[in-house]
Amino acid sequence: MSPGPTILARGPWAPDEVRYTWAAEPFVADREQTDAADAAIQALKDHDSPSHDGVSTRLAAHHVDAEGRLHLELEPVRWALRLLPEGASRSMTGQCVVRDHDGRWLAGRRADWVATWAGRWTLGAGGAVDPDESPMHTLERELQEEWSVRAERLQGLSLVLLPSDMVMFVGVAWLPAGAEVTRDPEHDLHEWWPADVDAWPDHAEPTLRGMARAVQDLS
Repeated sequence: MSPGPTILARGPWAPDEVRYTWAAEPFVADREQTDAADAAIQALKDHDSPSHDGVSTRLAAHHVDAEGRLHLELEPVRWALRLLPEGASRSMTGQCVVRDHDGRWLAGRRADWVATWAGRWTLGAGGAVDPDESPMHTLERELQEEWSVRAERLQGLSLVLLPSDMVMFVGVAWLPAGAEVTRDPEHDLHEWWPADVDAWPDHAEPTLRGMARAVQDLS
């Protein structure tokens, strides 16, 4: 059995409790990882998926201070490394779980043509942390880009190391009463799942149920 995610740090954190510094020098992957990233980009091109490459963000180090604030040391990294099933070099991604005023969970099904999680259901919004960007801002930006909506309240919850060696910054956004979402082309369907995770539909994967329960425990 493959290892599961590892919690590197636990919140909750308000937006101003997540601090970061940005290194000038980029992380340089070894030749094996570079070749694998080249192959992953080519596979996207062959699948007619978005195949842009560029610069993303890597977690170099982190710590939580005595007041509970999260400090991140970030550095530039090649975006394509995040595509590797192993050896993602601690590339960072943000995952913004979204709940409405009644506690329901926003779920979206990823379109077949996208680069990651194609055809699978996800919670809320997510994507790479951009260069010189706080992961808290990543959550806000992805929520606006993917669902055209803004949060009434935003909270960082955890820093998680995935088995692929990618680091996920998980947060939760609560929407104001009456807020409406408009999905972007990267999603071909969306649903509002009940506040009670046990009442979710059968196509809700166990990993999503586990994430939701973790969000409930931390928020």
